[in-house]
Amino acid sequence: MTTETEEKKKSDDAAKKAAEIAEKLQGLAKPVLDGIVFMIPIIIKYGRMARIYIQKLPTNAFNFIVGFIFCFAGGLYPLLFAAVQAAEHGGRKAVMDSLRVIADEAMKIIEESKKDDKIDADKDGKFDVDELETKEYVQRKFLLVLKKMDPKKVDDAFTNIYRVWLAVAAVLTIEFARAISLALSIADFLKRPVDRYLAPTIQKAVPDEYDRWVPIILGWIAKSIGMSIAYYVHSVRSAFASALTGGLIMARASYQALVDRKIDLGGLLKPDHNDSMADEALSYIFAALGFVFQLSIGFKLPFPLNLILWPFSMGEWAVRWLITSSATIPK
Repeated sequence: MTTETEEKKKSDDAAKKAAEIAEKLQGLAKPVLDGIVFMIPIIIKYGRMARIYIQKLPTNAFNFIVGFIFCFAGGLYPLLFAAVQAAEHGGRKAVMDSLRVIADEAMKIIEESKKDDKIDADKDGKFDVDELETKEYVQRKFLLVLKKMDPKKVDDAFTNIYRVWLAVAAVLTIEFARAISLALSIADFLKRPVDRYLAPTIQKAVPDEYDRWVPIILGWIAKSIGMSIAYYVHSVRSAFASALTGGLIMARASYQALVDRKIDLGGLLKPDHNDSMADEALSYIFAALGFVFQLSIGFKLPFPLNLILWPFSMGEWAVRWLITSSATIPK
């Protein structure tokens, strides 16, 4: 009887704590929504400003900047640049158009929400939203979104983005699987001599009740080393490929900029780059510089470049998380 009473008490305490947590989370809903409403217009505003600035850049200048980033930072963000290249073939324009549609719909909802915040239907001198409980406030805003949003446009936009992402994910999953396979091969190669020569020595030094953990921990260490080596090799491969790609983009942009200014370097530059080897020669120089630079910094950006390129770091982290969360790691 005592046991049943104690179990019931524990159950009641757990339910009470769960209710308290739910109440606290519910209280956070309104400030979180307010924060989202505050941040989205800022993100969209500066995103549009960046797009307008980029569109105003001369084509050759924009291509040179893109090529420079690929050439000198491609190995630092291997999955991100692989995703960009895959998206280029899979429908980058469709994604950009869809993002613009979503941004326009978000701004429309936010403007309507601001108007809704100023409504005082009962004429009591207080805005209606300020008199609502959190649950009612969330419900009111949710219904506002359903009422003002164009579902067809949003559905088409997300469908286009998801379709392109599937193509990108297929490419990246293969790349990720290769890295994992290499890591496991290296770990297996390391584990055999470790189990034969190192594990017995360590087990003699470890108390008997703990020695069964020795091979397990050594296995974890071998896998960690294997993953580190595999990721470094993958970064080197990505750095080499991206340096070649970026170097060629930079060379073509530089070549075209000189041609547009009627600079032919004594006849070395032809109007059509296909009739000259100068752009290829220049691309090799850029590629070599970019590849050596990435190797010299150990694929870690120094200060202040790490601050300037933090959006790329966030993008690399996001792509890596999306791929690793959906990929099946071979055993």
